[in-house]
Amino acid sequence: MTAQTQSLKGLDLLAEIKRLKEERNAVILAHYYQKPEIQDLADFVGDSLDLSRKAAATDADVIAFCGVRFMAETAKILSPQKTVILPDMDAGCSLEDSCPPEEFKAFRAAHPDHIALTYINCSAEVKALSDIIVTSSSAQVILDQIPKDQKIIFGPDRHLGGYLSRTFGRDMLLWPGICIVHQAFSETELLKLKAQYPDAPVAAHPECPPHIVDHADLVGSTKAILDFAINSPAKVILVATEPHIIHQMEKAAPDKTFIGVPGGDGNCNCNMCPYMALNTLEKLYVALRDLEPRIELSPELMDAARKPLDRMLDMAGRTVGQGDVGKPIVRD
Repeated sequence: MTAQTQSLKGLDLLAEIKRLKEERNAVILAHYYQKPEIQDLADFVGDSLDLSRKAAATDADVIAFCGVRFMAETAKILSPQKTVILPDMDAGCSLEDSCPPEEFKAFRAAHPDHIALTYINCSAEVKALSDIIVTSSSAQVILDQIPKDQKIIFGPDRHLGGYLSRTFGRDMLLWPGICIVHQAFSETELLKLKAQYPDAPVAAHPECPPHIVDHADLVGSTKAILDFAINSPAKVILVATEPHIIHQMEKAAPDKTFIGVPGGDGNCNCNMCPYMALNTLEKLYVALRDLEPRIELSPELMDAARKPLDRMLDMAGRTVGQGDVGKPIVRD
């Protein structure tokens, strides 16, 4: 269900959202891939797990998660006593969609000698079927603690799994999912930008396919990309992840130029996440007003999904999601 947005003409949306936030004792979370106007009104802006952990540490009764559905589910799993709302319940994820729980369950059953190392970009049901959840920043730390002879299933992102396999020498059975945004980046357009800006480093997310990652000076999570862009001495940075993160880069380093790597032929908007774009100020207002649409998960499902999340936090020293854990790959 999607929050309805009719009859909002004449409303001061920002003022109404602020009023409702206080009235509901709500905290507003915005992922880096949200539109700038949503990022600017949020209490916290960040990666999905980082946001969920910050919200859990507040005394808020309501979490308004401006992101996608699996992120809001994670917030609910970590804060089962809080009401979690998502401005648009249709804000899904191609990685989540690529990994239906019943198919993943059957895949696991067909490989009983494998453990499932599963990327956090998946449904609560798939988390519950997994042994350990990982983020793009914690995966190396966790892989280092798994015996070399232990067989591993990695899903749902085959590009992230392939990158980890190549970089850290771990043979893994990969689920064939992809992120449609990171898959869309064009090597041809990236090479054009590198020719135009020969001194500009490239920062890429490991969800990108190899023909993009292989050109990157840094490969890391959204937070790692943000930190690299801000701290690099370069005056121009090429960014191969969803371009709305550039808003935070420009706020932190207004003297630099950040250029998003195009998708397709350079003339499309396919480097922008269509699911993230479903959230709007109008829908956020209605969701806070009605406390709908809300994330509803059974206690049994939340308990089962929390176990592999807790294993990740234990193995990563409980610092993951608090400024990121692990070292991004920086090429000399």
